[in-house]
Amino acid sequence: MSSSVRRSVLAALAVGTALIAGMPAQASSHREAPFITTMPRVDGTDFYMFRSYEAGRDGFITLIANYLPLQDPYGGPNYFDLESDAIYEIHVDNDGDAREDLTFRFNFADVVADLKVQAGDRMVSVPLKNIGGIGPDQNGTGALNVRQTYTIDFIRGNRRTGNSRSVTSNSGETRFRKPADYIGTKSVADYESYARDHIYDIVIPGCGSGRAFVGQRKEGFAVNLGPVFDLVNLNPLGPPNAIPNPIGNQNITTLALEVPTSCLTRNNDPVIGAWTTASMRQARILNPNPIFDNNRRPQITGGAWTQVSRLSAPLVNEVVIGLKDKDRFNASQPRDDAQFATYVTNPTLPELLEILFKGVAVAPNLFPRTDLVAAFLTGVQGLNQPASVRPAEMMRLNTSIAAKPSANQNTLGVLGGDTSGFPNGRRPGDDVVDIELRVAMGALIPDATVAPNNTAPLTDGTAVSAADFDERFPYLRSPNPGAM
Repeated sequence: MSSSVRRSVLAALAVGTALIAGMPAQASSHREAPFITTMPRVDGTDFYMFRSYEAGRDGFITLIANYLPLQDPYGGPNYFDLESDAIYEIHVDNDGDAREDLTFRFNFADVVADLKVQAGDRMVSVPLKNIGGIGPDQNGTGALNVRQTYTIDFIRGNRRTGNSRSVTSNSGETRFRKPADYIGTKSVADYESYARDHIYDIVIPGCGSGRAFVGQRKEGFAVNLGPVFDLVNLNPLGPPNAIPNPIGNQNITTLALEVPTSCLTRNNDPVIGAWTTASMRQARILNPNPIFDNNRRPQITGGAWTQVSRLSAPLVNEVVIGLKDKDRFNASQPRDDAQFATYVTNPTLPELLEILFKGVAVAPNLFPRTDLVAAFLTGVQGLNQPASVRPAEMMRLNTSIAAKPSANQNTLGVLGGDTSGFPNGRRPGDDVVDIELRVAMGALIPDATVAPNNTAPLTDGTAVSAADFDERFPYLRSPNPGAM
Protein backbone atom coordinates (compact mmCIF):
# COMPACT_ATOMS: atom_id res chain seq x y z
CA MET A 1 0.00 0.00 0.00
CA SER A 2 1.43 3.41 -0.93
CA SER A 3 2.10 5.89 1.84
CA SER A 4 -0.59 8.25 0.52
CA VAL A 5 -3.21 5.50 0.43
CA ARG A 6 -2.13 4.30 3.86
CA ARG A 7 -2.64 7.80 5.23
CA SER A 8 -6.08 7.87 3.68
CA VAL A 9 -6.89 4.51 5.21
CA LEU A 10 -5.80 5.58 8.63
CA ALA A 11 -7.75 8.75 8.32
CA ALA A 12 -10.83 7.03 7.18
CA LEU A 13 -11.15 5.40 10.54
CA ALA A 14 -12.90 8.60 11.40
CA VAL A 15 -15.32 7.83 8.65
CA GLY A 16 -17.40 6.69 11.58
CA THR A 17 -18.06 10.23 12.46
CA ALA A 18 -19.01 10.94 8.92
CA LEU A 19 -21.04 7.88 8.14
CA ILE A 20 -23.10 7.30 11.06
CA ALA A 21 -26.49 8.70 11.40
CA GLY A 22 -28.19 6.71 8.76
CA MET A 23 -27.58 3.29 10.25
CA PRO A 24 -28.34 1.61 13.56
CA ALA A 25 -26.48 3.30 16.38
CA GLN A 26 -27.28 3.26 20.06
CA ALA A 27 -27.45 7.00 20.37
CA SER A 28 -24.01 8.57 20.07
CA SER A 29 -21.84 5.90 21.62
CA HIS A 30 -24.31 4.21 23.93
CA ARG A 31 -23.86 0.43 24.28
CA GLU A 32 -21.83 0.36 21.08
CA ALA A 33 -19.72 -2.78 21.62
CA PRO A 34 -20.63 -6.24 22.96
CA PHE A 35 -18.37 -6.23 26.02
CA ILE A 36 -19.13 -2.70 27.18
CA THR A 37 -22.85 -3.53 27.39
CA THR A 38 -21.97 -5.65 30.44
CA MET A 39 -20.30 -2.63 32.09
CA PRO A 40 -22.63 0.35 31.66
CA ARG A 41 -20.91 2.36 34.40
CA VAL A 42 -17.78 2.67 32.26
CA ASP A 43 -19.49 3.07 28.91
CA GLY A 44 -18.50 6.43 27.41
CA THR A 45 -21.36 7.92 25.41
CA ASP A 46 -20.41 11.42 24.22
CA PHE A 47 -17.35 13.64 24.18
CA TYR A 48 -17.41 17.41 23.70
CA MET A 49 -14.56 19.89 23.36
CA PHE A 50 -15.07 23.57 22.55
CA ARG A 51 -14.09 27.12 23.36
CA SER A 52 -16.16 28.14 26.36
CA TYR A 53 -18.96 30.43 25.23
CA GLU A 54 -20.20 31.39 28.70
CA ALA A 55 -19.88 35.15 29.13
CA GLY A 56 -16.53 36.11 30.62
CA ARG A 57 -14.87 32.71 30.01
CA ASP A 58 -13.22 33.42 26.67
CA GLY A 59 -9.81 32.12 27.75
CA PHE A 60 -11.02 28.60 28.57
CA ILE A 61 -11.69 25.29 26.84
CA THR A 62 -14.55 23.08 28.03
CA LEU A 63 -14.07 19.29 27.99
CA ILE A 64 -17.09 17.09 28.68
CA ALA A 65 -17.09 13.29 28.86
CA ASN A 66 -20.44 11.56 29.39
CA TYR A 67 -20.78 8.05 30.79
CA LEU A 68 -23.41 5.48 31.81
CA PRO A 69 -25.97 5.52 28.98
CA LEU A 70 -29.75 5.56 28.78
CA GLN A 71 -30.51 6.31 32.43
CA ASP A 72 -34.22 6.11 33.13
CA PRO A 73 -34.73 8.81 35.79
CA TYR A 74 -36.92 6.51 37.89
CA GLY A 75 -34.19 3.83 38.06
CA GLY A 76 -34.04 3.42 41.84
CA PRO A 77 -33.36 2.41 44.44
CA ASN A 78 -29.63 2.47 43.57
CA TYR A 79 -29.72 4.96 40.70
CA PHE A 80 -26.54 5.67 38.74
CA ASP A 81 -23.31 6.01 40.67
CA LEU A 82 -20.08 5.65 38.72
CA GLU A 83 -17.67 2.73 39.15
CA SER A 84 -15.33 3.03 42.13
CA ASP A 85 -13.17 0.20 40.74
CA ALA A 86 -12.44 2.12 37.54
CA ILE A 87 -10.62 5.21 36.37
CA TYR A 88 -12.10 7.70 33.92
CA GLU A 89 -9.72 9.82 31.87
CA ILE A 90 -9.66 12.72 29.43
CA HIS A 91 -6.52 12.78 27.27
CA VAL A 92 -5.06 15.69 25.30
CA ASP A 93 -2.51 15.44 22.48
CA ASN A 94 -1.00 18.88 21.87
CA ASP A 95 1.82 18.05 19.43
CA GLY A 96 -0.02 15.92 16.85
CA ASP A 97 1.81 12.63 17.47
CA ALA A 98 -1.34 10.67 18.47
CA ARG A 99 -0.06 10.16 22.03
CA GLU A 100 -1.45 11.78 25.15
CA ASP A 101 0.59 14.69 26.52
CA LEU A 102 -1.87 15.65 29.26
CA THR A 103 -4.39 13.48 31.11
CA PHE A 104 -7.08 14.33 33.63
CA ARG A 105 -7.90 11.22 35.67
CA PHE A 106 -11.10 10.88 37.73
CA ASN A 107 -11.21 8.27 40.49
CA PHE A 108 -14.41 7.65 42.47
CA ALA A 109 -15.08 6.36 45.99
CA ASP A 110 -18.29 5.33 47.72
CA VAL A 111 -19.13 6.82 51.10
CA VAL A 112 -21.56 4.48 52.87
CA ALA A 113 -23.51 5.89 55.81
CA ASP A 114 -25.52 2.72 56.60
CA LEU A 115 -28.49 4.72 57.82
CA LYS A 116 -30.80 2.96 60.27
CA VAL A 117 -34.27 3.49 61.67
CA GLN A 118 -35.89 2.19 64.84
CA ALA A 119 -37.95 -0.90 64.06
CA GLY A 120 -39.39 -2.19 67.32
CA ASP A 121 -36.54 -2.70 69.74
CA ARG A 122 -33.82 -2.65 67.06
CA MET A 123 -32.03 -0.19 64.78
CA VAL A 124 -32.21 -1.70 61.30
CA SER A 125 -30.39 -0.69 58.08
CA VAL A 126 -32.71 0.89 55.53
CA PRO A 127 -33.00 -0.34 51.92
CA LEU A 128 -33.23 3.08 50.24
CA LYS A 129 -30.75 5.56 48.81
CA ASN A 130 -32.09 8.32 51.01
CA ILE A 131 -34.47 8.68 53.91
CA GLY A 132 -35.15 12.40 53.71
CA GLY A 133 -34.65 15.55 51.72
CA ILE A 134 -31.28 16.29 50.08
CA GLY A 135 -29.69 19.69 49.64
CA PRO A 136 -29.92 22.55 49.03
CA ASP A 137 -26.12 22.53 49.38
CA GLN A 138 -23.30 20.06 49.94
CA ASN A 139 -24.02 19.97 53.66
CA GLY A 140 -27.50 18.65 53.03
CA THR A 141 -26.37 15.04 52.57
CA GLY A 142 -27.25 13.66 56.00
CA ALA A 143 -30.25 11.80 54.59
CA LEU A 144 -28.14 10.04 51.93
CA ASN A 145 -27.37 6.39 52.57
CA VAL A 146 -24.63 6.29 49.92
CA ARG A 147 -22.87 9.12 48.15
CA GLN A 148 -19.77 9.44 46.01
CA THR A 149 -16.62 11.51 46.11
CA TYR A 150 -13.85 11.75 43.55
CA THR A 151 -10.32 12.94 42.99
CA ILE A 152 -8.75 14.43 39.85
CA ASP A 153 -5.13 13.78 38.95
CA PHE A 154 -3.34 15.86 36.32
CA ILE A 155 -0.73 13.81 34.48
CA ARG A 156 1.94 15.11 32.11
CA GLY A 157 3.30 12.57 29.64
CA ASN A 158 2.26 8.94 29.49
CA ARG A 159 -1.02 8.40 31.33
CA ARG A 160 0.41 5.45 33.30
CA THR A 161 3.99 6.53 33.91
CA GLY A 162 3.98 10.31 33.57
CA ASN A 163 4.27 12.94 36.27
CA SER A 164 1.02 13.00 38.27
CA ARG A 165 -0.14 15.73 40.63
CA SER A 166 -3.45 16.29 42.38
CA VAL A 167 -5.93 18.88 41.22
CA THR A 168 -7.24 20.79 44.22
CA SER A 169 -10.08 23.12 45.07
CA ASN A 170 -9.23 26.75 45.73
CA SER A 171 -9.20 25.89 49.42
CA GLY A 172 -6.68 23.10 48.92
CA GLU A 173 -9.02 20.08 49.10
CA THR A 174 -8.16 17.11 46.90
CA ARG A 175 -11.47 15.27 47.25
CA PHE A 176 -14.64 16.53 45.60
CA ARG A 177 -18.28 15.57 46.04
CA LYS A 178 -20.58 14.26 43.34
CA PRO A 179 -24.23 15.32 43.83
CA ALA A 180 -26.82 12.61 44.24
CA ASP A 181 -28.88 11.77 41.16
CA TYR A 182 -32.23 13.48 40.72
CA ILE A 183 -34.35 10.96 42.64
CA GLY A 184 -37.38 13.24 42.48
CA THR A 185 -38.75 16.61 43.48
CA LYS A 186 -39.61 15.50 47.01
CA SER A 187 -36.10 14.21 47.66
CA VAL A 188 -34.41 17.23 46.04
CA ALA A 189 -36.67 20.26 45.93
CA ASP A 190 -34.29 22.51 43.96
CA TYR A 191 -31.99 20.20 42.04
CA GLU A 192 -30.27 22.82 39.90
CA SER A 193 -29.19 24.88 42.92
CA TYR A 194 -28.07 21.70 44.64
CA ALA A 195 -26.08 20.54 41.61
CA ARG A 196 -24.46 23.93 41.00
CA ASP A 197 -23.20 23.88 44.56
CA HIS A 198 -20.99 21.00 43.32
CA ILE A 199 -19.24 23.09 40.66
CA TYR A 200 -15.72 23.57 41.94
CA ASP A 201 -13.19 26.28 41.26
CA ILE A 202 -10.03 24.22 40.87
CA VAL A 203 -6.27 24.68 40.76
CA ILE A 204 -4.49 22.65 38.07
CA PRO A 205 -0.80 22.24 39.00
CA GLY A 206 1.33 24.34 36.68
CA CYS A 207 -1.72 25.44 34.67
CA GLY A 208 -3.67 27.94 36.71
CA SER A 209 -7.32 27.84 37.68
CA GLY A 210 -10.36 26.22 36.11
CA ARG A 211 -13.64 24.58 37.04
CA ALA A 212 -14.87 21.01 37.50
CA PHE A 213 -18.23 19.32 37.82
CA VAL A 214 -19.26 15.67 37.96
CA GLY A 215 -22.90 14.72 38.18
CA GLN A 216 -26.09 13.66 36.50
CA ARG A 217 -27.35 15.78 33.58
CA LYS A 218 -30.13 15.55 31.04
CA GLU A 219 -29.18 13.49 27.98
CA GLY A 220 -27.85 15.95 25.39
CA PHE A 221 -27.53 13.72 22.36
CA ALA A 222 -30.43 13.76 19.90
CA VAL A 223 -31.21 10.93 17.49
CA ASN A 224 -34.37 9.34 16.07
CA LEU A 225 -33.30 6.14 17.74
CA GLY A 226 -36.12 3.64 17.26
CA PRO A 227 -36.68 4.17 13.54
CA VAL A 228 -32.91 4.23 12.94
CA PHE A 229 -32.66 0.72 14.41
CA ASP A 230 -35.55 -0.44 12.26
CA LEU A 231 -33.54 -0.41 9.01
CA VAL A 232 -33.65 3.40 8.98
CA ASN A 233 -37.45 3.46 8.98
CA LEU A 234 -37.72 7.20 8.38
CA ASN A 235 -37.77 9.80 5.62
CA PRO A 236 -34.13 10.94 5.15
CA LEU A 237 -35.31 13.98 3.16
CA GLY A 238 -38.07 14.98 5.56
CA PRO A 239 -38.11 17.99 7.89
CA PRO A 240 -35.09 18.01 10.22
CA ASN A 241 -37.19 18.69 13.32
CA ALA A 242 -40.16 16.39 12.77
CA ILE A 243 -39.52 14.08 15.75
CA PRO A 244 -38.95 15.19 19.38
CA ASN A 245 -35.75 13.67 20.72
CA PRO A 246 -36.74 10.10 21.74
CA ILE A 247 -33.95 9.87 24.33
CA GLY A 248 -34.44 13.39 25.68
CA ASN A 249 -36.36 12.03 28.67
CA GLN A 250 -33.31 10.12 29.87
CA ASN A 251 -30.21 11.18 31.76
CA ILE A 252 -26.44 10.79 31.56
CA THR A 253 -23.53 11.26 33.98
CA THR A 254 -21.20 14.10 33.06
CA LEU A 255 -17.52 14.66 33.82
CA ALA A 256 -16.89 18.30 32.93
CA LEU A 257 -13.75 20.41 33.09
CA GLU A 258 -13.06 23.99 32.14
CA VAL A 259 -9.32 24.46 31.58
CA PRO A 260 -7.27 27.53 30.60
CA THR A 261 -6.45 27.40 26.90
CA SER A 262 -2.81 28.12 27.69
CA CYS A 263 -2.67 24.92 29.76
CA LEU A 264 -3.65 22.71 26.84
CA THR A 265 -1.69 24.13 23.89
CA ARG A 266 2.02 23.75 23.15
CA ASN A 267 4.79 25.41 21.10
CA ASN A 268 2.51 28.14 19.77
CA ASP A 269 0.37 25.57 17.91
CA PRO A 270 -3.27 26.34 18.77
CA VAL A 271 -4.58 22.92 17.66
CA ILE A 272 -5.18 20.17 20.21
CA GLY A 273 -6.66 16.68 19.96
CA ALA A 274 -8.52 14.86 22.73
CA TRP A 275 -10.47 11.75 23.65
CA THR A 276 -11.84 10.02 26.74
CA THR A 277 -11.29 6.51 28.09
CA ALA A 278 -12.33 4.35 31.02
CA SER A 279 -10.18 1.55 32.44
CA MET A 280 -10.63 -1.25 34.95
CA ARG A 281 -8.26 -3.66 36.67
CA GLN A 282 -7.34 -6.79 34.74
CA ALA A 283 -8.48 -9.22 37.42
CA ARG A 284 -11.76 -9.46 39.27
CA ILE A 285 -12.66 -11.87 42.06
CA LEU A 286 -16.23 -12.07 43.28
CA ASN A 287 -16.64 -11.99 47.03
CA PRO A 288 -18.85 -14.92 48.14
CA ASN A 289 -19.77 -13.01 51.30
CA PRO A 290 -20.17 -9.37 50.24
CA ILE A 291 -21.19 -6.52 52.46
CA PHE A 292 -21.73 -3.18 50.77
CA ASP A 293 -19.53 -0.97 52.88
CA ASN A 294 -16.19 0.71 52.46
CA ASN A 295 -14.22 -2.46 53.27
CA ARG A 296 -15.90 -5.68 52.12
CA ARG A 297 -17.19 -5.06 48.63
CA PRO A 298 -18.93 -7.55 46.32
CA GLN A 299 -15.75 -7.82 44.24
CA ILE A 300 -12.01 -7.53 44.65
CA THR A 301 -9.98 -6.21 41.73
CA GLY A 302 -6.27 -6.22 40.94
CA GLY A 303 -3.67 -6.14 38.21
CA ALA A 304 -2.83 -3.48 35.67
CA TRP A 305 -5.35 -0.93 34.50
CA THR A 306 -6.98 -2.16 31.27
CA GLN A 307 -8.85 0.18 28.94
CA VAL A 308 -12.42 -0.90 28.20
CA SER A 309 -13.96 2.23 26.67
CA ARG A 310 -12.69 4.83 24.19
CA LEU A 311 -14.49 7.76 22.61
CA SER A 312 -13.74 10.98 20.78
CA ALA A 313 -15.71 11.82 17.63
CA PRO A 314 -19.23 10.39 17.92
CA LEU A 315 -20.42 7.12 16.43
CA VAL A 316 -17.12 5.70 15.17
CA ASN A 317 -17.33 2.32 16.91
CA GLU A 318 -21.05 1.86 16.37
CA VAL A 319 -21.30 1.54 12.62
CA VAL A 320 -17.83 1.55 11.09
CA ILE A 321 -15.82 -0.98 13.06
CA GLY A 322 -16.86 -4.56 12.36
CA LEU A 323 -18.73 -6.32 15.11
CA LYS A 324 -15.86 -8.71 15.86
CA ASP A 325 -13.45 -5.79 16.45
CA LYS A 326 -15.64 -3.38 18.42
CA ASP A 327 -14.19 -4.48 21.76
CA ARG A 328 -10.69 -4.21 20.29
CA PHE A 329 -11.38 -0.62 19.25
CA ASN A 330 -12.52 0.25 22.77
CA ALA A 331 -9.25 -1.16 24.13
CA SER A 332 -7.04 0.58 21.56
CA GLN A 333 -5.13 3.86 21.49
CA PRO A 334 -5.13 6.43 18.68
CA ARG A 335 -1.52 5.78 17.73
CA ASP A 336 -2.45 2.20 16.76
CA ASP A 337 -5.42 2.99 14.53
CA ALA A 338 -3.81 1.44 11.44
CA GLN A 339 -5.08 -1.94 12.64
CA PHE A 340 -8.63 -0.95 11.63
CA ALA A 341 -7.73 0.03 8.06
CA THR A 342 -9.71 -2.81 6.47
CA TYR A 343 -12.98 -1.31 7.66
CA VAL A 344 -12.37 2.07 6.11
CA THR A 345 -10.69 1.65 2.73
CA ASN A 346 -14.14 0.70 1.43
CA PRO A 347 -16.71 1.89 4.00
CA THR A 348 -19.93 -0.08 3.99
CA LEU A 349 -22.47 2.34 5.41
CA PRO A 350 -23.12 4.43 2.30
CA GLU A 351 -23.57 1.19 0.39
CA LEU A 352 -26.10 -0.03 2.94
CA LEU A 353 -27.98 3.25 2.70
CA GLU A 354 -28.12 2.83 -1.06
CA ILE A 355 -29.63 -0.64 -0.61
CA LEU A 356 -32.19 0.64 1.91
CA PHE A 357 -33.17 3.69 -0.16
CA LYS A 358 -32.78 2.46 -3.70
CA GLY A 359 -33.16 5.30 -6.17
CA VAL A 360 -32.95 7.93 -3.41
CA ALA A 361 -29.58 7.38 -1.74
CA VAL A 362 -26.57 6.82 -4.01
CA ALA A 363 -23.26 6.00 -2.34
CA PRO A 364 -20.26 8.08 -3.43
CA ASN A 365 -18.11 6.27 -5.96
CA LEU A 366 -14.77 7.29 -4.43
CA PHE A 367 -12.29 4.81 -3.00
CA PRO A 368 -10.50 5.35 -0.73
CA ARG A 369 -12.73 8.04 0.79
CA THR A 370 -10.11 10.79 0.71
CA ASP A 371 -12.82 13.40 1.28
CA LEU A 372 -13.05 12.24 4.87
CA VAL A 373 -9.35 12.18 5.67
CA ALA A 374 -8.81 15.80 6.67
CA ALA A 375 -12.20 16.35 8.26
CA PHE A 376 -12.05 13.44 10.68
CA LEU A 377 -8.49 12.27 11.21
CA THR A 378 -5.71 14.73 10.49
CA GLY A 379 -7.81 17.82 10.84
CA VAL A 380 -8.48 20.24 7.98
CA GLN A 381 -5.46 22.21 6.80
CA GLY A 382 -5.96 25.84 7.70
CA LEU A 383 -8.73 24.99 10.16
CA ASN A 384 -7.79 22.41 12.78
CA GLN A 385 -4.81 20.44 11.52
CA PRO A 386 -1.75 20.46 13.82
CA ALA A 387 1.54 21.72 12.41
CA SER A 388 2.83 18.15 12.59
CA VAL A 389 0.24 15.38 12.60
CA ARG A 390 0.07 11.61 12.73
CA PRO A 391 -3.31 10.43 11.44
CA ALA A 392 -5.42 9.14 14.32
CA GLU A 393 -9.07 9.16 15.37
CA MET A 394 -9.58 11.92 17.92
CA MET A 395 -11.49 15.17 18.32
CA ARG A 396 -9.42 18.13 17.08
CA LEU A 397 -9.94 21.78 18.02
CA ASN A 398 -8.28 24.98 16.86
CA THR A 399 -8.30 26.93 20.10
CA SER A 400 -7.54 30.22 18.31
CA ILE A 401 -10.95 30.31 16.61
CA ALA A 402 -13.25 32.43 18.73
CA ALA A 403 -16.34 30.92 20.29
CA LYS A 404 -19.75 32.03 19.09
CA PRO A 405 -22.52 32.94 21.53
CA SER A 406 -25.28 30.39 21.78
CA ALA A 407 -27.70 32.39 19.65
CA ASN A 408 -25.21 32.67 16.77
CA GLN A 409 -24.17 29.03 16.52
CA ASN A 410 -25.04 27.08 13.38
CA THR A 411 -26.21 23.57 14.23
CA LEU A 412 -24.39 22.19 11.17
CA GLY A 413 -21.04 23.51 12.39
CA VAL A 414 -18.37 23.85 9.71
CA LEU A 415 -20.73 22.36 7.12
CA GLY A 416 -23.03 25.31 7.81
CA GLY A 417 -20.23 27.88 7.67
CA ASP A 418 -19.60 28.03 11.43
CA THR A 419 -15.92 27.20 11.93
CA SER A 420 -16.25 27.20 15.73
CA GLY A 421 -18.35 24.01 15.55
CA PHE A 422 -18.04 20.34 14.62
CA PRO A 423 -15.73 18.87 13.38
CA ASN A 424 -13.60 21.71 14.77
CA GLY A 425 -14.24 20.34 18.22
CA ARG A 426 -17.83 19.64 19.17
CA ARG A 427 -20.36 21.77 21.04
CA PRO A 428 -23.49 20.32 22.69
CA GLY A 429 -25.74 22.00 20.12
CA ASP A 430 -23.95 20.68 17.03
CA ASP A 431 -26.29 18.33 15.15
CA VAL A 432 -23.62 15.70 14.50
CA VAL A 433 -26.13 13.17 13.19
CA ASP A 434 -27.25 15.33 10.28
CA ILE A 435 -23.70 16.58 9.69
CA GLU A 436 -22.26 13.10 9.51
CA LEU A 437 -25.08 11.70 7.41
CA ARG A 438 -24.55 14.40 4.78
CA VAL A 439 -20.78 14.00 4.76
CA ALA A 440 -21.18 10.24 4.52
CA MET A 441 -23.14 10.65 1.33
CA GLY A 442 -20.61 13.03 -0.21
CA ALA A 443 -21.19 16.59 1.01
CA LEU A 444 -17.43 17.21 0.81
CA ILE A 445 -17.16 15.86 -2.76
CA PRO A 446 -17.85 18.65 -5.28
CA ASP A 447 -18.29 16.32 -8.28
CA ALA A 448 -21.93 15.24 -8.45
CA THR A 449 -21.08 12.48 -10.89
CA VAL A 450 -19.02 10.89 -8.11
CA ALA A 451 -21.39 11.81 -5.25
CA PRO A 452 -24.94 12.33 -6.55
CA ASN A 453 -26.24 13.12 -3.04
CA ASN A 454 -23.60 15.74 -2.26
CA THR A 455 -26.16 18.53 -1.78
CA ALA A 456 -29.04 16.49 -0.35
CA PRO A 457 -30.32 17.87 3.01
CA LEU A 458 -30.27 14.46 4.65
CA THR A 459 -31.59 14.18 8.21
CA ASP A 460 -32.71 11.68 10.81
CA GLY A 461 -35.67 13.95 11.61
CA THR A 462 -34.57 14.81 15.16
CA ALA A 463 -32.99 18.21 15.69
CA VAL A 464 -30.72 19.65 18.35
CA SER A 465 -29.36 23.17 18.80
CA ALA A 466 -27.57 25.36 21.33
CA ALA A 467 -30.99 26.51 22.56
CA ASP A 468 -31.43 23.05 24.13
CA PHE A 469 -28.56 23.72 26.55
CA ASP A 470 -27.53 26.20 29.19
CA GLU A 471 -25.25 29.10 28.29
CA ARG A 472 -23.00 28.44 31.25
CA PHE A 473 -20.79 25.63 32.54
CA PRO A 474 -21.40 22.68 32.52
CA TYR A 475 -23.86 23.52 29.66
CA LEU A 476 -25.86 20.26 29.81
CA ARG A 477 -29.12 20.93 31.61
CA SER A 478 -30.42 19.67 34.91
CA PRO A 479 -31.48 16.00 34.69
CA ASN A 480 -35.00 14.72 34.38
CA PRO A 481 -36.43 13.88 37.84
CA GLY A 482 -37.32 10.33 38.80
CA ALA A 483 -40.66 11.58 40.15
CA MET A 484 -42.46 14.90 40.06
